[in-house]
Amino acid sequence: MADHVCPVWVGHLLTNPFRKIFQNPRLILGPYVTAGMQVLDTGCAMGFFSLPLAQMVGANGKVVCVDVQEKMLRALEKRARKAGLAQRIETRLCRPDTLDLKDLAGTFDFVLAFAVVHEVPRADVFYAEISTALKPNGRIMLAEPKGHVNEEAFASTVDLALGCDLVFENLVKIRRSHGVVMRKAAND
Repeated sequence: MADHVCPVWVGHLLTNPFRKIFQNPRLILGPYVTAGMQVLDTGCAMGFFSLPLAQMVGANGKVVCVDVQEKMLRALEKRARKAGLAQRIETRLCRPDTLDLKDLAGTFDFVLAFAVVHEVPRADVFYAEISTALKPNGRIMLAEPKGHVNEEAFASTVDLALGCDLVFENLVKIRRSHGVVMRKAAND
């Protein structure tokens, strides 16, 4: 895993509306996110996925957005206010070594980890925290950019996740990315 994070200036590029041509949040997330859900967006940056997620969960849902960079979160908050979605979005500053979500254990129906795992110092810790945050049968969508993560490295990170009480559900086709959806094992 890399020991760097996406520079803040890149966050502006990532929210470019033209990105929707090849990575449309509604098409990617639509099969997994519905009204009323509690969603976690890890490494949210300036909210390319966060704002569509907030629209998708509706007035009775919530999106918790976590990032290690305060400037990214402030930009997301500004964008959420402008879009009229601030009441559905909660931002949280985390540290590189932890998402710091102990108070939200068993809360989330869906977690998005889009182009973030290759930036965390310990993917095993990241997945353990995600597993704790998910409800039983809650899902995580993991996507990593093909330009940063090769197929073998992606398979290795998926294997790490499968060791954290997560089970494979399906592969996801996302242009220029590797993608998979996993589910937290149900309590027996």
